[in-house]
Amino acid sequence: MNFLGQSGFALLMDNPLNLIMIAVACVLLYLAIVKQFEPLLLLPIAFGMFLTNLPGAGMYHAEFFAGGHVDWAAFANGDAGLLDILYLGVKLGVYPSLIFLGVGAMTDFGPLIANPKSLLLGAAAQLGIFATFVGARHLGFTGAEAGSIGIIGGADGPTAIYVTSKLAPHLLGPIAVAAYSYMALVPVIQPPIMKLLTTPEERKIKMRQLRNVTKTEKLLFPVFVTALVAFIVPSAAPLVGSLMLGNLMRESGVTERLSKTVQNELMNIVTVFLGVSVGATATAANFLSIGTLKIIVLGVCAFALGTTGGVLLAKFMNLFSREGNKINPLIGSAGVSAVPMAARVSQMVGQKEDPSNFLLMHAMGPNVAGVIGSAVAAGVLLALFL
Repeated sequence: MNFLGQSGFALLMDNPLNLIMIAVACVLLYLAIVKQFEPLLLLPIAFGMFLTNLPGAGMYHAEFFAGGHVDWAAFANGDAGLLDILYLGVKLGVYPSLIFLGVGAMTDFGPLIANPKSLLLGAAAQLGIFATFVGARHLGFTGAEAGSIGIIGGADGPTAIYVTSKLAPHLLGPIAVAAYSYMALVPVIQPPIMKLLTTPEERKIKMRQLRNVTKTEKLLFPVFVTALVAFIVPSAAPLVGSLMLGNLMRESGVTERLSKTVQNELMNIVTVFLGVSVGATATAANFLSIGTLKIIVLGVCAFALGTTGGVLLAKFMNLFSREGNKINPLIGSAGVSAVPMAARVSQMVGQKEDPSNFLLMHAMGPNVAGVIGSAVAAGVLLALFL
């Protein structure tokens, strides 16, 4: 009888909502495997959600992290489960920073350096973050919760996880699922907005070829940006510093082994740990609520407003640009930091108007600027509410 009482079937009667969460996890697994919605992270997130809702498994204990603190005594006593231990990397901000290290090693900042104006487009696309923050506050979320929801608009999963783990860890599950689901839907969400805000003539604008960027410029850029951001928004230094360290490894040419390791083995290992431990936070108590539905709706608004901000600023800049120097407004949509998907969407929409127009390299400037911009926005939110 004791054995039967400890079985998952018996324990399920204490919390039948776990069955709903297991069903949600299976749906996410389907989206990751069959529909290929950001599978590299959505699959481990979904399986982490599956594991944490298995009755009696004891793999994750939300109470060990209640109130924003870690119950180290529970860990010392051996009461922690596997997912509790893995979640420490999220709670302490280790995994997102390591992901940024890998992203930096895979990113070429050349298009941004060659066209510094694209930095403004990346900044304008962060409109979605702050506009959604205001909207979330009006819907009854606290400042910290609203900041965590708003960061979805940056289209940067690791940044969303980093901010939420600091400000509103109880919302980590739904925010992570929303962020990565909408990142996968960028080719669906962005094109209608881009076409609505631009004319066929604007979409046909051809931009000048970018100049060649010297190696010296590429080496100085990560050092300069890290120092600048750290002095202005110190709380953004872990993310931006990791991003720029990875890029310096790439561009220096003297740490090829480290650069390849960061891009591949380290990135893959951290992605698994990050996904599974984030999914573990999606318990029935945290996920099955009206707040989750609000987060999903606000996440769409954040993406849409971010796209709108980038496109509208490009149109505004064209008012002061001479003929031949005009910006194709489509590249402004790439200011959301879904690299390189958002840049590819700009290229795709542009070529539908004119197959001879190649916008990809121009769009990569705002795209990588968006990565920096979302990290800076995260630092601002942390400085305000942490």
